Amino acid sequence: MTTTTRSAVAREDAGALFAVPQRWADMDAWHEDVAQIRRAHRVLPVELEGFEPFWVLTRHEDVQSVSRDNQRWLNTSRSVLGPEEDWKKMLAAGIPAPRTLVHLDGAEHRDHRSVTNDWFKPAAVKHRQPRIDALAELFVHRMRDLGEECDFARDVAQPFTLRVIMDIYGVPEQDEPLMLELTQGLFGAADPEYLGDAADAEARVIESVMEFIAYFNQITEDRRAHPADDLATLIANGQPGGCPMGDAERLWYYIIVATAGHDTTSHALAGGMEALLRDTEQLWALRDDPELAINAADECIRWTSPVRHFLRYATEDIEIGGTIVPEGGRVLLSYPSANRDEDVFDRSMTFDVRRSDADRLLSFGGGAHFCLGSQFARREIRTMLTKLAAQLATIEPTGPAQWSESAFVSGAERSPVHYAFR
Repeated sequence: MTTTTRSAVAREDAGALFAVPQRWADMDAWHEDVAQIRRAHRVLPVELEGFEPFWVLTRHEDVQSVSRDNQRWLNTSRSVLGPEEDWKKMLAAGIPAPRTLVHLDGAEHRDHRSVTNDWFKPAAVKHRQPRIDALAELFVHRMRDLGEECDFARDVAQPFTLRVIMDIYGVPEQDEPLMLELTQGLFGAADPEYLGDAADAEARVIESVMEFIAYFNQITEDRRAHPADDLATLIANGQPGGCPMGDAERLWYYIIVATAGHDTTSHALAGGMEALLRDTEQLWALRDDPELAINAADECIRWTSPVRHFLRYATEDIEIGGTIVPEGGRVLLSYPSANRDEDVFDRSMTFDVRRSDADRLLSFGGGAHFCLGSQFARREIRTMLTKLAAQLATIEPTGPAQWSESAFVSGAERSPVHYAFR
């Protein structure tokens, strides 16, 4: 972390740290500023122009407590923070309100989750380890073919994690570039690098969702006519609660699996490697003790916290640390802040693959909405780190990492490195 002493964060500026995409471009500065907020405000009320009011929870205890309380705190269709005008534009464009596993509550959530749940259980994911090994090896070979330099985020982390999820999804390899483009348009639309020809970020999001709709409508027709052993078939023919899945629910189910299944893991892997490059002895420790990669994967995910937040809505007046959040009020769960809480994690601002408390991370949420793909994410990261540690002789950055500008899902999008293999 940077050692520069920063001035106190002004109260009126604090909310922007969580809502404004550009504030996520310098993660060292972000964490230093938010650490001040975490110590000063257990609950931070925010009133920001263009946004409905919200309260920010930055401490591990509070984020964990709300995450686990699925009765008093609901997700709803508005689980992601954004300007009110953007929400109105999306609905006006004819895009249905989000109905993913993230946005559903209660029995609806349980029934829709059951459609694909068996594919993400530990035993099922373990069964796919040979395929994950083969794909990881494929991208290690890609690094060899690229010579002595590459952009680890773009050339390895992104395509490797994308290939894993698309492999189980049943999306053909030739369509993977399209999936990557649409994911970046959905999660990183505010980043100038991903804006494309769109007039603004919301236009980019709308454009991406419309393309997702067209693509997955074709997938649905195909898998209903020709069922296969893949996730797309389960979603196309899914019957949550014994009833056919609605069109909106099916669309958003496709989108959440296609996007969250790789973008978050890619950021965790790329950001974890960036941290390892600051102290490569930790990478070589994985060569000496491959079992350490299990803990190292958790530390990468704690350190990077690719999902920056989710919102939860109070079903009644609820008191948190002396602050009353009224019925209907919404709290922002700040996972990156909770994962650096100094009251929970020893030396919380230090990346350590040997960390004894890494498993207390909150990156996967908690309660009924605990991340469905957590087992895949952990296996992909530890598999790649193990193979790289075993085969690399040296690796070092050739320039600073570049962080994407997004207040929802973001992380290292550029990570130039120079390396040599053993």
